[in-house]
Amino acid sequence: MNLTAAFVTFGVIFLAELPDKTMVASLVLGSRFRPLYVWVGVAAAFVVQVTLAVAAGSAISLLPGRAVDIVAALLFALGAVLVLREGREGPDDEAEGGPAGDVAAAEAVAEADTAGKSGFLRVAATSFVVVFVAELGDLTQFSTANLAARYSAPVAVWIGAVLALWTVAALAIAGGRSLLRVLSVRLITRVAATAFAVLAVISLIDAIRG
Repeated sequence: MNLTAAFVTFGVIFLAELPDKTMVASLVLGSRFRPLYVWVGVAAAFVVQVTLAVAAGSAISLLPGRAVDIVAALLFALGAVLVLREGREGPDDEAEGGPAGDVAAAEAVAEADTAGKSGFLRVAATSFVVVFVAELGDLTQFSTANLAARYSAPVAVWIGAVLALWTVAALAIAGGRSLLRVLSVRLITRVAATAFAVLAVISLIDAIRG
């Protein structure tokens, strides 16, 4: 077990997920249905998404070491840009009716199902589908793949990413909209972007050293 990879992955993914639309989608679902039911569905979706990302990262890690470092540096630099953009379109805007996308879909599904059945299987399945679709090609997914390639430690990265995503989902579902009032999305975005930039520089240095 590479503890460094696990802790770095947890920190990076946790910070990247906080201003993400998926966090708000979890919040919306948690405000309409039983929080535990929602969390189970969301957690299952994250497990599948992280597994796919780690598998992709493991495939990238088969490339020559220098190539992996160059790819990692480029993707981490891109991640810094994307997390800044995500922060500008993040929870604050979406909570006030900003970008629709997956959050609007979550609200529509929640509205439709509130009047209908809200048993465990229905709520968990709904939460799974909403988050699974929202996470496809998302910043946290490609970041997880990049970390898996960078550290060549798939198990450690998988554990770190899953725990980070589960934690953010639990905070969103349990905290509700009060979380958005105390969450400094701008600060978190800057810290996350800085973390991605640092990893990009480290990967570039490793690529130059060979």
